[in-house]
Amino acid sequence: MIKIIECPRDAMQGISEFIPTDVKAAYINQLLKVGFDTVDFGSFVSPKAIPQLKDTAEVLGQLDLENTTSKLLAIIANTRGAVDACNFEEINYLGFPLSVSEQFQQRNTKKSIEQALSTVEEVQNLSVKNNKELVVYLSMAFGNPYGEHYHPDIVAELSNKLNDLEVKTIALSDTIGVSNPTNIAPLFDVLIKEYPTIEFGAHFHTTPDTWEEKVNAAYANGCIRFDAALKGFGGCPMAKDDLVGNMPTEKLITYFTEDLGLNKEELKKGLLLSKSIF
Repeated sequence: MIKIIECPRDAMQGISEFIPTDVKAAYINQLLKVGFDTVDFGSFVSPKAIPQLKDTAEVLGQLDLENTTSKLLAIIANTRGAVDACNFEEINYLGFPLSVSEQFQQRNTKKSIEQALSTVEEVQNLSVKNNKELVVYLSMAFGNPYGEHYHPDIVAELSNKLNDLEVKTIALSDTIGVSNPTNIAPLFDVLIKEYPTIEFGAHFHTTPDTWEEKVNAAYANGCIRFDAALKGFGGCPMAKDDLVGNMPTEKLITYFTEDLGLNKEELKKGLLLSKSIF
């Protein structure tokens, strides 16, 4: 079964003009009607770091969760954020950004990779106690812009450490749009075979003309979990390329021939609403 994780949080977080709370909630409520496996809806991080998402708790309070099969995911960057998120029964998943790049880890969470791994262990324990599941995003999994040493073995080593912590979901994240079939295919092939108890997902940033080859390379090598955002909104500002955005949900859906169980009429409404917001 293909899992699509719709990521309005990723689409919104980089927008400087504050999107009103009721507008965010209305958009996410529309997405909840579509039937995505999971909606990555907000984050419990410092308002100074991401002011756009300072109202995540308020947004959550306005969500209609009675008539949806979708689960909710919130991003956290430290133990305090995880504690905050665990106060809400409605949240199913906590997402933590762990990086293959030491520089990016410092920029993103003000921690070294080793310190971040300690946080992962703390958050994993909190998740188990509070009936949540931890999703770890391995950012810069396909390369980084800092000139640091990169090798797939580094991704494998971190995956092994996460396996030891009994993390069950890892999203390999192409933070700056450098993934391609040559580096996607072997990474998914090797890791999925090596760690059968872990679900490896794909969080690709892409240009309009390379999305399909990326999806194909991951899917052909065992990946069935894909992050996306309607119209490809969002992405990493460090890419410094207006064409590099999130995987466009509507294009991702066209790749798969099987029925994904999505409500196409509600999806159309979501696409229309996204235009007015973004």
